[in-house]
Amino acid sequence: MSAGRPLTKAERKKMNRAEHERKIKQDLIAQHGNDLGTFYYWLRIANIRGTQAYRDGSTEFIREVALALHNVYSRHSGG
Repeated sequence: MSAGRPLTKAERKKMNRAEHERKIKQDLIAQHGNDLGTFYYWLRIANIRGTQAYRDGSTEFIREVALALHNVYSRHSGG
């Protein structure tokens, strides 16, 4: 929230990114169902933000995405 003041450029960018990602997730879940839609969402997010995180030297985001993808895969493969 803006707490009664205009948002800074960085705050607007962060809010717009979160809103865009939320819309992507909702669209993919509506199109493919909850589990497969969530899987496709994580693939999209990895594609959108993974390269930038890697360039910035942040491997934590990449680990989180890999874990989320593995969890969905494990749930469906029985492994």
